[in-house]
Amino acid sequence: MHDVVALLEDVRTKHFESGQALLLRRGQIGTVVTTYLDPAFDVEFADRDGRAFAIVSLPPDKLIVLRDTPEFVAA
Repeated sequence: MHDVVALLEDVRTKHFESGQALLLRRGQIGTVVTTYLDPAFDVEFADRDGRAFAIVSLPPDKLIVLRDTPEFVAA
């Protein structure tokens, strides 16, 4: 939950309020808002002001988790 992810391929969807067709491009950044057992994730995509424009259910093979801190490992 709440992982920041990026799309690995283009995805067609609709604006969740207006229903207008959208094309989310490879590299589009979103936030995981729901996790399912099958496995799949609902990912919210928002503009720079934080206004959501799409929520899309996606399998894990269409996403990459973005990380901003290193993971420490034993030497």
